Amino acid sequence: MKLRYGSEITLLLLLLCLACLSLKTEAVWMTIPSSGTKCVSEDIQTHVVVLADYYVVTEQGPQLQTISAKVTSPYGNNLHHNENVTQGQFAFTTTESGNYVACFWMGGNQQEGATASVNLDWKTGIAAKDWDSVAKKQKIEGVELELLKLEGIVDAIHQYLTYLKDKEAKLREVSEKTNARVAWFSIMSLGLCISVSVLQLWYLKSYFRKKKLI
Repeated sequence: MKLRYGSEITLLLLLLCLACLSLKTEAVWMTIPSSGTKCVSEDIQTHVVVLADYYVVTEQGPQLQTISAKVTSPYGNNLHHNENVTQGQFAFTTTESGNYVACFWMGGNQQEGATASVNLDWKTGIAAKDWDSVAKKQKIEGVELELLKLEGIVDAIHQYLTYLKDKEAKLREVSEKTNARVAWFSIMSLGLCISVSVLQLWYLKSYFRKKKLI
């Protein structure tokens, strides 16, 4: 009984650790110069909800600096574009696997040396889900709501592990193809070197015979 109880405690702690890892919420604070762009990116698989809020905070007087924001997918598709604003929000469901990039720069004509501090609250997956709305819709609370969250977390972990497995398989396939091409290139290079050596020997032998040196 003690062994079984200890195993249950270990399993519970493991689930809690996985839950903490899967609730992916990133709050990023960055300073944007008057010239230049600051970007953040995240590697996300398909069918994942992304929700983000950003706003400008400045220490250079009461007037806020304006910024422009742009979010692109791994294949360069424009998902969000906003110019000359002090705050904004974007939300989408991923349709491509890879790095999603959010870039920020100062908008309008800004004084040289001016900066703007931007706070970005980036949520993905389970962390982006409105659990209050889910609880009200399904009329659940307390332990039932927490179990529903754990179910969603386990599903998200399973999908992420599947994504990593597929990504590893693709990388292994690319690596094997590259190794095969390198091997064929090495064989061709060796064959070319041997052919050139044989031709050189044949030429030198013919030359010496003509000169009656051999």
